[in-house]
Amino acid sequence: MERNLRKERIGVVVSNKMDKSIVVAVKRKVKHPIYGKFVNKTTRFMAADDENTCNVGDTIRIMETRPLSKMKRWRLVEIIERAK
Repeated sequence: MERNLRKERIGVVVSNKMDKSIVVAVKRKVKHPIYGKFVNKTTRFMAADDENTCNVGDTIRIMETRPLSKMKRWRLVEIIERAK
């Protein structure tokens, strides 16, 4: 049985105060519809981090998954770069 491709995002951990959960900020550049200037937009995702390995400032990859709680629909795939 083949399952659909799951979305992946790369972002920065902005909160790890919860147990087994993190908040990830994903930045993207969007062109303004009238003025044409590129504007930075940030989307915050709650993701599952079962081993509590992430720290604030880490760059990570998250993957879409089934709903794990009221807010969590993403899970940690890998830590790309640790915070300095």
